Amino acid sequence: QVQLVESGGGLVQAGGSLRLSCAVSGRTFSSYAMGWFRQAPEKEREFVAALSGSGRNQVYADSVKGRFTISRDNAKNTMYLQMISLKPEDTAVYYCASDRYAGAWYTNPPGDAQEYDYWGQGTQVTVSS
Repeated sequence: QVQLVESGGGLVQAGGSLRLSCAVSGRTFSSYAMGWFRQAPEKEREFVAALSGSGRNQVYADSVKGRFTISRDNAKNTMYLQMISLKPEDTAVYYCASDRYAGAWYTNPPGDAQEYDYWGQGTQVTVSS
């Protein structure tokens, strides 16, 4: 059974930083690209960032480029999202997700939620002004 468990969310002031983690079990972690999404209250879920199984290829939403860094440690079966210079508009529940296809990179655009077959339960990030 594949499981994804996020952690690291919390309350932080604007300009602060947080690091989210996503621990994965039940599949060969390094074989799958992974992504982060977020959903703010009364808004649709949106793509944040994604990276390949090796971690060498990365892509970011324009809204977080330069402030967020996605990474992974395949020895620990864990993916990370380092967030700096946080803004109130970054407030959301953050979800990690695993690409449904094993391979070097995505079959479809990484921002397409249908590309992912397993999701974590989410972790709340709240940025106060």
